[in-house]
Amino acid sequence: MRRFLVAGNWKMNGSRAANAALLDELRSGFRASDGVELLVCPPFPYLAEVTEALAGSGIATGAQNVSARVRRIHGRGRRHDAEGHRL
Repeated sequence: MRRFLVAGNWKMNGSRAANAALLDELRSGFRASDGVELLVCPPFPYLAEVTEALAGSGIATGAQNVSARVRRIHGRGRRHDAEGHRL
């Protein structure tokens, strides 16, 4: 049977209170099924808190590693975009 993954994130928006309200809605509205998995990827500062809040709910958590900022890789002066491609 084909499985579907529904994933969402909220970047660096929100607050602890807003996160709690969102997680309450997700927990109350999500019913585990054989065909659908639910994954949330909160901002890193909230990752442990969200993971703990969703424990036992059937909703998985994941981490984000995406940035719109241009960065330098390993101090060699090479410029890369957020996906690691050389500029």
